[in-house]
Order: sequence, then structure tokens, then C-alpha cells
Amino acid sequence: MFFMGLTATHSNAKDWGGKNRETCYKEKEPVMVDGFWESGTDPKMLRILESSLSKLKAKGVNVQLINITQLTQYRKDAHPTVHRRLWRPLTDEQKKNSQHASDCTHWCLPGVPDVWNELLLAYIFPPTKTDIQ
Repeated sequence: MFFMGLTATHSNAKDWGGKNRETCYKEKEPVMVDGFWESGTDPKMLRILESSLSKLKAKGVNVQLINITQLTQYRKDAHPTVHRRLWRPLTDEQKKNSQHASDCTHWCLPGVPDVWNELLLAYIFPPTKTDIQ
């Protein structure tokens, strides 16, 4: 079994040096700071999750964690923002104030989900020495 971690929300630009009360809207570059964690993410909860999965493994239940949480922390630039299909079209007011209507919790652009798929495939089919050469 595989457990996929949570994605970052990038709802506070101040976390990566942006302006207070702004989001990832219009971001074009990833966060370039090693070990970056946004304020809405609790690394302690990840450690609890890893500990719980280890306890399950000791009982014979092997659940592999695909830790996309840290991976997505860096990708404040990888959101579709207002360019997504909505259940209801944006109102004129939302279009004028698109920063607050942007969607910073979905990962629909190429790049990040592709990496998740590659990680999952690497778990399922680990590379052999002949693959690496």
C-alpha cells in the first residue's frame, strides 16, 4: 500500500519572502531555500505519520510513504490559479480580485504530478543496475 502525503497550500506569500496577505498567485519561480517549510505545514505531524507507518510495518502491514509534502513546499509556482475549470464560473468581482479567487491547493500543471508518478513507479519497480548504466 502507498500513502501519499499532503500538498502544500502556499496561501501565505510572507513564508517565502513575499508580501503579507498574498498567495502564490502569479508566482513564476519555485522556493530556492533548502529545508523550506511553509507556516501551514507541521513537520511534527509528518514524523508522527512516519512513526505510525513504522509501527504498522512491524505488525506486518507494509505501507510506503510517498512524501510529497516536502516536495510540494518548494513549488509555489506550480498552481493553475484562476486558469482551472470551475464548478461555477468566476464572478466579475472574483475576476477583478483574482488573487483571492486563485486555487493554490490543486496541482494540475505538468511537473509536480509527473514527479509524483515517477516516485510511485520507482517504489513499484525499483531500478536495477542495468537501468542505471
